[in-house]
Amino acid sequence: MNILIFGANGGGKGTQGAIAKQKYNLAHVESGAIFRENIKGGTELGAKAKGFIDKGELVPDEITIPMILDRLKQDDCKGGWLLDGFPRNKNQAIKLDEALKAEGMPLDVVIDLILDRQTAKNRIMGRRLCANDNNHPNNIYIDAIKPNGDKCRVCGGDLSARADDQDEAAIDKRHAIYYDTETGTMSAVNYFKNLAKESGGKLKIIELDGKPGIKEVSEELMSKL
Repeated sequence: MNILIFGANGGGKGTQGAIAKQKYNLAHVESGAIFRENIKGGTELGAKAKGFIDKGELVPDEITIPMILDRLKQDDCKGGWLLDGFPRNKNQAIKLDEALKAEGMPLDVVIDLILDRQTAKNRIMGRRLCANDNNHPNNIYIDAIKPNGDKCRVCGGDLSARADDQDEAAIDKRHAIYYDTETGTMSAVNYFKNLAKESGGKLKIIELDGKPGIKEVSEELMSKL
């Protein structure tokens, strides 16, 4: 099974993607990691990408998509993959769709994790880190994992907030790109939804309400996959 997953920053995409990956033994292909691996490995595409990154410019699709395809051809992807973090706009969606078809790589499922912008922002800004264990879930805006005042709900340790989680301007900038239905990531989501309507059932769209807890969302995802 080959899956493409979409979700706003703060919407639980990483968590639900990890659950799907483990359940179906999929290779998790994350676009940012692909850049790092190619640059660290000294590949030709990595060198080209580094040139743009060092200048603070976006890496062109003509470099990014071949990198992604190379990754999807690796042995660990033969049993299925979950692509996360790409495409980010409609043009990239079109080019990725064309490239996958040209390589004979069927896309089976597109997961759309739906969460309104304000709730997604609150979840980011509400995250708190436990001094004893960063994996202890604490979020002041999520009732199920709300901390005990300023102490960890799991162990009672001191809590702190990451500086980047409190950077409203940066959060708003990322969300402005994601929620833009004309040129942003949502335009890519809608492109694949239209493709699914025309595919005669070959491409499946799974829409998930991201507001409930992790367990409820994952149960809905598993029931639909």
